[in-house]
Amino acid sequence: MGLLTHIATLPLAPVRGVAWVMERALEAAEDEYYDPEPVERELAELERALLAGDIDEETFDRREDELLDKLDEIRAHVQGTDT
Repeated sequence: MGLLTHIATLPLAPVRGVAWVMERALEAAEDEYYDPEPVERELAELERALLAGDIDEETFDRREDELLDKLDEIRAHVQGTDT
């Protein structure tokens, strides 16, 4: 029966292949989006810019809040997928 099923569903193979590729692309995009390393790097650069006097305190606070919110989102996503 397995061979007959494979033969009968052979015309669907390209569709399954495209679906598999799309799933891998989505996984790669999510991995990149939920990677905390670039956000942490940007936080460090932001602090360096503040200490160097390149940005003011208000700009630092606003951008830091945005980045910390992004880190919270990443951590929530990671905890949601690990459980």
